[in-house]
Amino acid sequence: MKFLIPLLFISVVYSQTPCDNIRTRSQWGSRSTSLTWMAVRPPSGFVIHHTAGARCTTQAACDGQMRNLQNFHIDSNGWADVGYNFCIGDPGQVYEGRGYGRVGAHSPGFSARSLGHCFFGNHMSVLPSSAALSSTQAFIDCSRARGELTASHWLSTHRNDGSVATTCPGDALFNVVSTWPRFVGNP
Repeated sequence: MKFLIPLLFISVVYSQTPCDNIRTRSQWGSRSTSLTWMAVRPPSGFVIHHTAGARCTTQAACDGQMRNLQNFHIDSNGWADVGYNFCIGDPGQVYEGRGYGRVGAHSPGFSARSLGHCFFGNHMSVLPSSAALSSTQAFIDCSRARGELTASHWLSTHRNDGSVATTCPGDALFNVVSTWPRFVGNP
């Protein structure tokens, strides 16, 4: 008696990490700027911020927010570019600001040795979307795995850098981020 054993074909679905799916400067319509490279790579810290402005819920709105943020940082603050290395909106898409390996203008005292990551919106009393929160955690992990953060990196927020009195990244977001792995209150 012969038995026929059906062959099972298992389809593996490739799931992109946020590090694989960063919306680049050219995709969101960045101005051309001259950026300074970090002297020490990879950085040892990851600093969380919020823009304290409007949230964005679509790619088109987040693209516009990136352009507005860049214009404000260059034209009003006199900075060389958008101050953050990366940003994220409610859809969970990571946006390239200054990107990897470049000194940000996000956290005096820590910019040269950390990646600055901002959430669009004001997060004093309202959290970012669950997609943005989980995408940020995955982005931290994959950045470390790719050597863009040290293996022993720390995580903190703008309010913890001691440079200025600020409520950034907002009380609601701070209360969540302060429970994440590697969080330190005094980097």
